Amino acid sequence: MKERIILIGANGQIGSELAIALRQKFGDENVITSDLKEPDKLKDGEIFETINVLDKQALRELLEKYKPTQIYLLAAMLSATGEQYPQKAWDLNMNGLLHVLDLALELGIKRIFWPSSIAVFGPHSPKNQTAQYCIMDPNSIYGISKLAGERLCEYYHLKYGLDIRSVRYPGIISWKTAPGGGTTDYAIHIFFEALKSGKYNSFLSAQTELPMLYMDDAVRGTIALMEAPSAQLRIRSSYNLSGVSFTPEQIGKEIKKILPNFELSYVDNDPRQAIANSWPASIDDSYAREDWGWKPTFDLEALTKDMIENLKTIL
Repeated sequence: MKERIILIGANGQIGSELAIALRQKFGDENVITSDLKEPDKLKDGEIFETINVLDKQALRELLEKYKPTQIYLLAAMLSATGEQYPQKAWDLNMNGLLHVLDLALELGIKRIFWPSSIAVFGPHSPKNQTAQYCIMDPNSIYGISKLAGERLCEYYHLKYGLDIRSVRYPGIISWKTAPGGGTTDYAIHIFFEALKSGKYNSFLSAQTELPMLYMDDAVRGTIALMEAPSAQLRIRSSYNLSGVSFTPEQIGKEIKKILPNFELSYVDNDPRQAIANSWPASIDDSYAREDWGWKPTFDLEALTKDMIENLKTIL
């Protein structure tokens, strides 16, 4: 049976690049992208539908129109933005997921991808090599909604047999799309500013270590999980996923190897620092490696080189 995919939240950082990879794999006619508004550029043959995931009837009509075999639900409000609008973040992150889960059951859609995040961990979670199973006490509305979403996904799988697959994304780094309001976004801004102005004022402190993942790896890993045989998957909440951990100071040093005049400074008392302080410094993703062969390909040196080479072509 040929796969037909609907990707909700296709204009975001991950969605925009995942859409490209899915179209290359399954064909333009079998990948329908959707979001609140049409993207700036839509190529001939690409199918896009305007949708608000909180409008359940409109979402039902979209699914009935295209009869997808898979849904990728990426619509969400991220950590830093969510702290400014907690009620809106909860509404979008939770009710959007519930609408998709309920309609998938109603319409017989066989497979769903929904991303979680390292934001599900909190101040009492282990900081280093954070395990798949550990204390999880998130202190941001984004993290709270993602942890609740994980429990919903596992519940719908156990109670109804719905094939839901998920990863806990760390910070995602990409040169193609602007960041979307996350705490790890400094690791994207720093490259843009290094090339534009030769300096960057980091909102996270020099020694704040966080797990990161290059977009190429994130897209490849996501599709690999969705293609893995169901019987191999032991985790039905969300898989830990990681690429490389580093601090602002470490990434600054890597940038200086290529751009020797780069200057890095730090902001005091940014509210995003408190969020970052509650997150892991590194992640144990051994379940993903064992169950579906996950393995990242970009380390900090390769990531830095690729970001700068590509950004030079567009800035």
